[in-house]
Amino acid sequence: MLTIAAIWKGCAMAVVREAVASDIPRLCDLLALLFTQEADFRPDRAKQEAGLRKIMADPVLGRILVLADDGDVVGMVNLLFTVSTAEGAKAAILEDMVIDPERRGRGDGERLLQSAIAFAKGMGCVRITLLTDRDNGRAIAFYQRHGFRLSEMIPLRLHVSREDGD
Repeated sequence: MLTIAAIWKGCAMAVVREAVASDIPRLCDLLALLFTQEADFRPDRAKQEAGLRKIMADPVLGRILVLADDGDVVGMVNLLFTVSTAEGAKAAILEDMVIDPERRGRGDGERLLQSAIAFAKGMGCVRITLLTDRDNGRAIAFYQRHGFRLSEMIPLRLHVSREDGD
């Protein structure tokens, strides 16, 4: 398992590391918090668990990083990989970044984001793209403080049915 960074806080140590299967219940809890705040998504534990398992099972798809303090997962972020024809290189989509509300304002989000950026660079990504709600000024300002810029592009989404009828 790759440990990205260690942060000392008194006696406890918070680390950013890749998620493991035993983290999935806590990751689902964090995603439920995130998806109650986002306009386009709703929590669905079964779907979130399935998605997390798919990412963990195939590292080519992406990686899930967690911030764990004294063994307790207090934050997470997904990096999904693609190839950008505009860049002619590997790129990442940063998804599902969330910090436990009790941990916000302590620098944990910054630590997790900086670790995700470093991880993406280490994986050969030349660009990171992310989506956030248009009216989430706090998140937009956070990402802009870390070098992200608004794009002239806008997201469009089409849900297509899978063969099993979902």
